[in-house]
Amino acid sequence: MIAMDSSGWIAIFAEAPNARVFETRIAEADAVIVPTVVLYEVYKITKREHSTAMADGAAAHLRKHRVVDLTHRIALLAADVGLEHRLAMADAIVYATAQVHDATLVTGDADFADLPGAEYIPIEGL
Repeated sequence: MIAMDSSGWIAIFAEAPNARVFETRIAEADAVIVPTVVLYEVYKITKREHSTAMADGAAAHLRKHRVVDLTHRIALLAADVGLEHRLAMADAIVYATAQVHDATLVTGDADFADLPGAEYIPIEGL
């Protein structure tokens, strides 16, 4: 199982040069979870950078996977990992969501590069 953070999804929707790497990780995964904060970030960034229609399409695509709500368990773990690893709130929530669901966090965000359970794939061209 994988959780992909916003950077990976944005790379795909923006057709970054190495977007195929992220698409392959999704295709190979037995399941993909999408933290609700990722749905928020992808929709917002896609709408700001492209269009409402593209943002709606991106959100619909993400909802084909298992969208995971922020629970009290995830929120408290996010606070702990945020403090431990000096992560911003949204990053801590994404990371904690992956941890709670025993998912590998696939990311293009260097803030996660050295964290256990994260697979960092640098994004080209964005």
